[in-house]
Amino acid sequence: MAEVRLQGVSKTFAHVRAVDDVDLQIRDGELLVLLGPSGSGKTTLMRLCAGLEEPSSGTIAIDGRVVNDLPPRRREIAMVFQNYALYPHKTVFDNIAFPLRVQGDDKEEIRQKVAWAAELFNIGHLLERRPSQLSGGERQRVAISRAVVRKPKVFLMDEPLSNLDAKVRDYARSELKKFQRQIGVTTIFVTHDQIEAMGLGDRIAILHEGRLRQIGTPEEIYHDPADSFIAGFIGTPPMNFLERGEKLLGFRPEVFRPAALLGDEELLEMDFAVDMIENLGSYQVLYGTVDGTPVRARLSGDEQLQISEVCSFAVRRRDLFYFDRETGKRCAP
Repeated sequence: MAEVRLQGVSKTFAHVRAVDDVDLQIRDGELLVLLGPSGSGKTTLMRLCAGLEEPSSGTIAIDGRVVNDLPPRRREIAMVFQNYALYPHKTVFDNIAFPLRVQGDDKEEIRQKVAWAAELFNIGHLLERRPSQLSGGERQRVAISRAVVRKPKVFLMDEPLSNLDAKVRDYARSELKKFQRQIGVTTIFVTHDQIEAMGLGDRIAILHEGRLRQIGTPEEIYHDPADSFIAGFIGTPPMNFLERGEKLLGFRPEVFRPAALLGDEELLEMDFAVDMIENLGSYQVLYGTVDGTPVRARLSGDEQLQISEVCSFAVRRRDLFYFDRETGKRCAP
């Protein structure tokens, strides 16, 4: 296991600053998620850690050693890619054993290590199959087993779950978190999926336009966003915003409710014109407008409203967020 530390790391391609002066510490043994929209710099930052790109400035240290000038093979890292990068002509055993053979381990040691990884990921019965005979979830387990078997100091995972269907992805996410806990290897996980990030990460680092905007636990990111971009990026459905003078007033859809249900607390009441109701079983999402601004509400599945009905909705004032309209930064009420 190892701590990873980035200090003042930037990367420029031609005239584009893909990563802009990032300071980041990934703690020993934690699973840190790099989250952001496409083009935010998260994959570039991971490639810099891997040694697949050279930083334009700044230092990258793994386990206390600066690795800027070290090639990937000497950084004691292992990568899992979006497409898994398995050898189609090799069996599962040979795919997992490949990095061990490259580093010169003897046959008995390779057999023992492959057996250990296969048991850990419950794929021992698949060792004689080829990748084409596996499901997406099974291929993902093989790819992670191949990374684990080398016992690296750091895992780098670039959207390894994105090719799975929704049901398998949910299961794979929980399994991946369990495996990471068992192994205890420092892990950097890249994704653009905020649900994946919230479910997986010990902490989340949010990137936007190459800059690190906020880092914290999933709870901290959700309940205490640093700016309007993060507030609107995290949450399903995303946060609502209303313009109020020089400020943006933000509130989550789940706290925007019929005023009659909120009791005697101090409330901000609004007329909510409902245009559409999306019933998702255990809950429903209401789409409409407040003073012409699109707004969403999230209610339980048994609370019924009529489409096109103008309803008296409200938010408890303690649930409101305030942001500067120009800069997007959090500000006082």
